[in-house]
Amino acid sequence: MEAFVAYLRAERDASNHTITNYVMDIRQFIALTWGDNTAPPFPWREIDRFAARRFLVHQQKAEKEATTSRRKLSSLRSFYKFMVREGWVDKNPFSGLVLPKLTKRLPKVLSVEEIGRLLDAPWKEETNPDGPRREVWLDYARARDAAILEMLYSTGARLNELAALQEKQIDILSGVMTVRGKGKKERMCPLGGPAIKALRRALEARESVWMVLGKGGRPPALFLNKHGGRLTPRSIERMMKKYLKAAGLNPDLSPHALRHSFATHLLDAGADLRSVQELLGHANLSTTQIYTHVTVERLREVYDRAHPKA
Repeated sequence: MEAFVAYLRAERDASNHTITNYVMDIRQFIALTWGDNTAPPFPWREIDRFAARRFLVHQQKAEKEATTSRRKLSSLRSFYKFMVREGWVDKNPFSGLVLPKLTKRLPKVLSVEEIGRLLDAPWKEETNPDGPRREVWLDYARARDAAILEMLYSTGARLNELAALQEKQIDILSGVMTVRGKGKKERMCPLGGPAIKALRRALEARESVWMVLGKGGRPPALFLNKHGGRLTPRSIERMMKKYLKAAGLNPDLSPHALRHSFATHLLDAGADLRSVQELLGHANLSTTQIYTHVTVERLREVYDRAHPKA
């Protein structure tokens, strides 16, 4: 497994997120096949197609999403392909295994009015600071959260892309930020006026918090947590759920809903598909085309409600 991780880093140029998923999937297979307490080395040569299929059946019985099952099987198939290449096993038992079919589901999208309510939510939150230091922190937290939501919707960036963002990747004067997406590909994301305004306000409030914390030098991250460290993707998810609930929206929506809304609203307003593909950082146009289905579905709903002969 150590050699496989080294291969992913050196030859596949895989991100830390991708490598973590590979290792997690392989460890899950180990636990299911040999038990949690089995120590390495593992008898990888003993695994046959029946063992590989058992792993798939286990995922289905656990009612895992088809996308999750496909990813786990892909991880094991890549791992065995690597071991075959290195001569450690003779065959790949996961090769040719039929993957679960993906169900075509339209992405969840917020309307323009709902987006407005969500983006306003941080400033409508009631706070009761119990001292000047707490007041400085709460002012920063509101500004920070508002900037994060504005930037997610303004750029269509993925959650991990925004969480990893550094100050040097943003040119406020030009209104552009550079993000590193899947496959470590960089792309330019334009920032709208409200997002730039919110970001400037958050950066100003961050300086005040940094002084109150008594820290030296420059802050280590664009968005800080209460300890002065980088805000994690999970923290951003929790933050958004809080504001979704405050805005009277579905709290089960994830930050990815802002990315879906970004793309759908652009197409609704007449943007061409190729431009939206570039803005989203999709490698294939077919991935972006799902949003045309969303747009058509929304038009159909309007037609059915408004046309007398619908």
